[in-house]
Amino acid sequence: MKKHILFVTFRNEEMEEGLSYAIDLAKAMNEGVTVLLVHKRKLIQKFSDAMTAAAFAEAGEFETAREIAAESSIKDSRRELGLLMEKCQESGVSADVLEVDNDAVTAVNDFLRQKNGIDMVLLSPSITSNGNVTGRELQRLVRTTSRPIVTMSRHVYAV
Repeated sequence: MKKHILFVTFRNEEMEEGLSYAIDLAKAMNEGVTVLLVHKRKLIQKFSDAMTAAAFAEAGEFETAREIAAESSIKDSRRELGLLMEKCQESGVSADVLEVDNDAVTAVNDFLRQKNGIDMVLLSPSITSNGNVTGRELQRLVRTTSRPIVTMSRHVYAV
């Protein structure tokens, strides 16, 4: 079984940020990449969306309720995941893409309990910036994970 690098990122508009580095690192180490897409939405947001959809349904606006409940179409999700897989495969790196609906630290720990073919965990800039993962959570991840944790930061450009 070929070893993999676990690349963790949020499923949002910045989900490809850092992916090219993960691919290059995997190529250099002759490994594959497993992309773990973490949904950033919090439970309170999910509840709010469900209540909004219910209110539209009660008002007879069934189409609007369906759109809110679905949030984003499954077709768009599959297309985005396919583009990530394609980018990895074009670079000659085997890839897996998984989605989880959890916080980043719990998602990584849960994934590593299930899979033992991971050599390194690479946290994207979207995970480590803007307080998305606190210092305490990062310390907990380092303590509970038997693999190296690598964090990435965004480049700062002078204007």
